[in-house]
Amino acid sequence: MTDLNAKASLEPEDWTAFRRRAHETLDRALDKLEQAGTGRVWTPVPESVDAQIEKALSASPLGADAVNDVLRSILPYGVGNTHPRFLGWVHGSGTPFGLLPAMIEAAINANCGGRDHVGLRVERALSDWVAQQFGFPKTASGLVVTGTSMATVVAMKVARDAALGFASREAGVDGSKLVAYSSAEAHACNARALDILGLGTSALRKVPVNDAFQMDLSALKAAIAEDRAAGLVPFAIIGTAGTVNTGAIDELSGIADIAEAEGLWFHIDGAFAASGILSEDVAPKLRGIERADSIAFDFHKWLHVNYDAGFVLVRNEALHRQAFSTRPDYLKATERGLAAGNPWPVEYGPELSRGFRALKIWAHIAEFGPERLGAAISDNCQLVRTLADLVDATASFERLATVETSICCFRYVADGLSAGDLDALNEEIVIRLQETGVAAPSTTRVNGKLAIRVNITNHRTRESDLHLLLDAIKALAPEALEKLGKA
Repeated sequence: MTDLNAKASLEPEDWTAFRRRAHETLDRALDKLEQAGTGRVWTPVPESVDAQIEKALSASPLGADAVNDVLRSILPYGVGNTHPRFLGWVHGSGTPFGLLPAMIEAAINANCGGRDHVGLRVERALSDWVAQQFGFPKTASGLVVTGTSMATVVAMKVARDAALGFASREAGVDGSKLVAYSSAEAHACNARALDILGLGTSALRKVPVNDAFQMDLSALKAAIAEDRAAGLVPFAIIGTAGTVNTGAIDELSGIADIAEAEGLWFHIDGAFAASGILSEDVAPKLRGIERADSIAFDFHKWLHVNYDAGFVLVRNEALHRQAFSTRPDYLKATERGLAAGNPWPVEYGPELSRGFRALKIWAHIAEFGPERLGAAISDNCQLVRTLADLVDATASFERLATVETSICCFRYVADGLSAGDLDALNEEIVIRLQETGVAAPSTTRVNGKLAIRVNITNHRTRESDLHLLLDAIKALAPEALEKLGKA
């Protein structure tokens, strides 16, 4: 007679063999991280690996050896952000330590949407710690999410619902006439959040910036007055702590004054630079952040928690819960038993099914401590200032923006080229840097000019990496000019 239960089991048939396999996999992961500073930054995925990935599903189930082979084959082909010369976009670099809580998280396999278990205790302790760092009251609420994009949706929903007296939860938002404000340099996730919330991207007013790439507060006041005169309903101002192009930090105290005077929700997009609250270098630039109604930021950027680990902090817990809480019969709260531990995280965001993300964040802070994490941020700021000095001292480079936090924007210049040719040249240089595996900066536009954008939110980066980067740019420039027919 066939043992159906045994056939359907997903447990290892041989735990000793599985332990050996798990240890081998861990060793391979540790080897990769121990060698993070060597080899190429980014390597394109070869067709052979693509084929393995596709074949594995069509031929499944595979044996343990075959699965191990595929897992081994994909290790070299990530985005490259564990490498010290990954200098593009704003990615954190993670730490080897991140492997340890990840294993515990997988072993517990907790759904942290609700119920009374250790996952909720860890997340609450973490929320209290975050509130303390930003000078928020103990009554504030917080939620671990995938990243700032989701955190912004959560915060803006609270702001929207509060502005509409929470009638929008049932009646919707048609005809609400709500509008919000951010700087023209703010991240696209802010407009996307308003789109998701049914207000439309046009509800976000993009306020011009000053010469320091900060929101122009006079222009902000004028925009609010103009919208009110037109019969629209301003409801929120989004200040940016670390713009995507240049890393600029808005004048948060000035925005807080305007938000208070106008009776508007003050939200801060602090995706990476809000973490600078732990850094002696950055914290003074964040003055006013403690007055926000909500903050969205990422632990997986400048604090190097392994992806993904975002957070939303809301000053008024009651408003936060009122924007999301729904407890149908099957989620009924109790005072005792597994359905206790109230309120549940599902009452502060859209997800009931949630992994135990808070564990890796909590463990990371416990392992390294705020002072060491803040010092790593300060080290990055010093490196960026060093890069700016090196650029300024080299005739073939032109810096395109001031350095505020972790980003330096500059370009390679050559005589006799038009503005369009200079843009094309610098874009070609960046692509060649990526393709050769030497370094991985990104590009952006600053005052209409295409810039080589170097972001350092990487605890592995050293000054020697900056010299290597600049030397590589100068070495690749003649080839790039030749390809463009400008040599």
